[in-house]
Amino acid sequence: MAIISNAVTIADAGAFSASLGSMVLIKTITISSGTGTISFVHGASSVVFDSTYPLYKVTYASVHHATDGSQLQIGFRDGSTAYDATKQSTSFTTYHQENDGESSGDRLNFSSGRLSNSTAFQNLHQSVGSDADQSASGEILIFNPSNTTFVKHYLSKCDTCHDGNANMNSFTGGYVNVTAAVDAIQFKSSSGNIDSGIFKLYGIKDS
Repeated sequence: MAIISNAVTIADAGAFSASLGSMVLIKTITISSGTGTISFVHGASSVVFDSTYPLYKVTYASVHHATDGSQLQIGFRDGSTAYDATKQSTSFTTYHQENDGESSGDRLNFSSGRLSNSTAFQNLHQSVGSDADQSASGEILIFNPSNTTFVKHYLSKCDTCHDGNANMNSFTGGYVNVTAAVDAIQFKSSSGNIDSGIFKLYGIKDS
């Protein structure tokens, strides 16, 4: 079943999860025009984001930003209404210009997306271009978000068409530095809207 509202198509696959094996598609959100935020909230619009699965995966495909040089970001909610749970992270990127013109020192770098016990949103990539054919695609794993003993780890990898006409691969790892359960996640652009893209939330079973 699909619901279309305000240019956002939401497809619910939860009713078919019993036959889909170890990785279960929970929700698809398709963006077709300018959208400020994309959220997966436990208990809302058939989203499951609790102890049902020990591991959750989000994929995003062909995400196009309205503003040149923007970054896709993620925030975590830990029981309040704000996506401001504290995060600790590190990140690095690999980079290759279309004209093969960068120096060897430009090809592997720590990125500016690293956070130090910060409530800011986490950058998942760097400086994607806003040309008609430029976009970003990637995935993020979130481990045991409902756990109330340990911090919640996440791992992200993303490939972008950089605004400098280059391929950039971004790798980010971190943890939500709280013991409260994380019950929702939200994606947004660091500047302006997200014009298009497909976001999918999966739950991954133990077996």
